[in-house]
Amino acid sequence: MTIKLIIADDQALIRFGLRLIVETAPGIEVVGEAADGLQAVAEARRLRPDVLLMDISMPRLDGLSAARRLLGDPHPPRIVMLTTFDTDENLHVALRTGVSGFLLKNSPPERLLEAIRAATAGDALIDPAVTTRLIATFAGRHEPIAPPALATLTPRESQVLLLLARGLANIEIAQELNIGEATVRTHVMQVLRKLGLRDRVQAVVFAYEAGVVRPGAQDLP
Repeated sequence: MTIKLIIADDQALIRFGLRLIVETAPGIEVVGEAADGLQAVAEARRLRPDVLLMDISMPRLDGLSAARRLLGDPHPPRIVMLTTFDTDENLHVALRTGVSGFLLKNSPPERLLEAIRAATAGDALIDPAVTTRLIATFAGRHEPIAPPALATLTPRESQVLLLLARGLANIEIAQELNIGEATVRTHVMQVLRKLGLRDRVQAVVFAYEAGVVRPGAQDLP
């Protein structure tokens, strides 16, 4: 199956560069572009892409507001947001909006392609640098509250949640824990099910709000 993609960014050079990266990968087709949030909403509704790759800061309608509009539609595209960290305050809100990933604009091409494919598969990917910044930005604003569901996780599932929250992909978690990637997928599904979460994005929000991840803490539970 070919993944249909729209690229939304107000800078033409950024759109051109992203298109060059994407079009070198098999199975992904750029079906449209948008230069602002309003155009992104209109093009997504007209072309019905599988994934919308969208800058968080755009004129007329910012990426976050555009995402809210589209995610309220009956059959919305999966949305992967791009950021340069100009809008730290918006990151937390965007994660709660239901986007399917967050990437830095300077992410390596392979991570960009991984995020697009993950979104298409119903998963989500967040750049590890984004999770680090999120945790540092919001740590200490509220006293962490550990939901009762957290106690239902096994020790291994707790480790997987911690590594998810740090932005690690399944293969990286497998290497960190010295287990098979298929086993990691099973643990991830169990974590999401037990905690009532939709995907990795919600797992990140849950983890730092519950105090599972703290700035500077590196040890596994």
